[in-house]
Formats: sequence, structure tokens, C-alpha cells
Amino acid sequence: MAFGDTQFDSASQVWDLTKLYRDLALVKGKSLTPVEKLHLKGLLCGYSPAKIAQSRKKKQKGVEVNLCNTLYQYVKALVDKSDEKIKNWRNITQWLEEAGYKMEESAEFKDGDSLSFNIVVNKAKINIDKNKVLVDINIKLAAALPSDEEDEIVFENNCVEDNDIDRNGNS
Repeated sequence: MAFGDTQFDSASQVWDLTKLYRDLALVKGKSLTPVEKLHLKGLLCGYSPAKIAQSRKKKQKGVEVNLCNTLYQYVKALVDKSDEKIKNWRNITQWLEEAGYKMEESAEFKDGDSLSFNIVVNKAKINIDKNKVLVDINIKLAAALPSDEEDEIVFENNCVEDNDIDRNGNS
């Protein structure tokens, strides 16, 4: 197995890659290359072009240029946004989600089932404004299914909590 064959494979748990690859191939006029597929999966997993380059031990500028000249153009054509500028690499996942390529996440649990969670806080921002504390947290919870399958359930939530505080910082 070549390096990178399994990189960013978690994208297939959330995105309909089969349909996406097929539709992008129609736009491109031929199948996506293995590198294009790998870069796309990286973006769909939330990796920036810089992080994709770092994980592949490639130059950041090279990955950025490759994305601009290939995938970004294919996605823009696919979602009918050819006239729009890509202000941020996150536009790609946003547009593909809006176009219906992200799968619905669902899980069924029975009484007595228990799950162990791996909790990752991607970012937390705390603002204090006039006697209020605003906590903005992006949390990702990942749990293995309670079966023999190796699937993983991922719950994502952007939580914002707004609490009153007094002048001494007490709630």
C-alpha cells in the first residue's frame, strides 16, 4: 500500500464519496487522480491546504496551487458557482454540503447500550461583554459503535453558552 492510500479515510464516514467522485469526474471529463481524491478527502475532513501538505510531506505552496488549478475549479463548476471567488478553503466543504454530498448522521441505541467518547475541543473562544460571558466552543465527540463493527459515530456541535456574571466574575 502506497503512502497516503488511507489518509483522510474518515471522510467516507460523513461524505458520499462515490457520488462526489462520479459527479466531479463528469465535470472534469475523466476520473479524479489519486492525488486529487486525497486532497479532496483532506478538505472534507477539515484539513487546511497547509495541514494537507504537512501530512503528505509536501510543500504548502504546491498543494495550494494544485487545489486552485484542479479541485477548486471542478467543485465550483459542479455546484454552479463558477463566477464566485473562493475566499477560504472551507467554502469547498460548505458548498458540497449545501449540494447534498454530506450524508445524514444517524445512530440507533437500545436501553443499556453504553458508549465511550473521545472528546476533542477544536476551538474555544471566551468573550466578556458588560456583565455577560459568552463561551463559543466547537466540540467533536467520536464513539465506537457498541458492536463488532469498526464504524465510528461522530457528533459535532457548536455550543454557545451565555451566562450572566456579576462585577466580581461570579455567576
